Amino acid sequence: MPELPKKKVGIVACSGEELPEGTVTRLAALKVLEELRPADTVTICLPLFLAGGEGDRAFARFYPTIALDGCEERCAARATEMYSGTPAASFVVSDLLADNGWEPIYGCRKLNDAGMQAVADTAELMAHTVDELLGKAWSRRSGSFIEPETATEPQDAIEATCACGSGIPVQEVFIEGQNVTLIALSVIFQQFHDAGKIPSDDTADELFDMVKIYNPIPDGSDKTYTEILLREYSNFCHKEEVAQ
Repeated sequence: MPELPKKKVGIVACSGEELPEGTVTRLAALKVLEELRPADTVTICLPLFLAGGEGDRAFARFYPTIALDGCEERCAARATEMYSGTPAASFVVSDLLADNGWEPIYGCRKLNDAGMQAVADTAELMAHTVDELLGKAWSRRSGSFIEPETATEPQDAIEATCACGSGIPVQEVFIEGQNVTLIALSVIFQQFHDAGKIPSDDTADELFDMVKIYNPIPDGSDKTYTEILLREYSNFCHKEEVAQ
């Protein structure tokens, strides 16, 4: 199997500074990332995510992600769902305030005491959620949880990083009239090349089986994907030969 990063939990926060609740999301996310669960989480930059950051989007497809929003607009959750899939967990600070009877919070750049308590409580809630998510098996292919009896993926953690530098390789391939971002393709190609596998029909079938572990394949597209993967692998092998 390709050497890919171990499972972690992504955190994307709205961080809107026009509302105190937005400041709570930013500070609570930082507390989880830097203090409470630094080895088990990575941060996903919402502006970069929206602008097309493939590293962040790939991470959110590859691993479970927590969306933390300040208000009912749910910008972080909506962006995650639009570009990578439904977040594994989602929290809205304004809802938490109402549901838990917290004192009103004030201050956008400098929170009052109630606001700082909301930061601590929200961070603790997220940290417990991280623990729960890491205790469940996550399918990299479908971007959803696996039932316990079928779970086979290792759940080890590695050091925390930003999702854009998480080490998950992505590559765009033109398939069926559109650019499709495939995860781990370059790593798989390198592994096959190092093993001496030449481009052939048998290799194409092996490539497809490996690629679909990490990427969702649309129904009815198996043949097209297999042909495209063989073409891309042939190009990869040619470049490797030229470089030698």
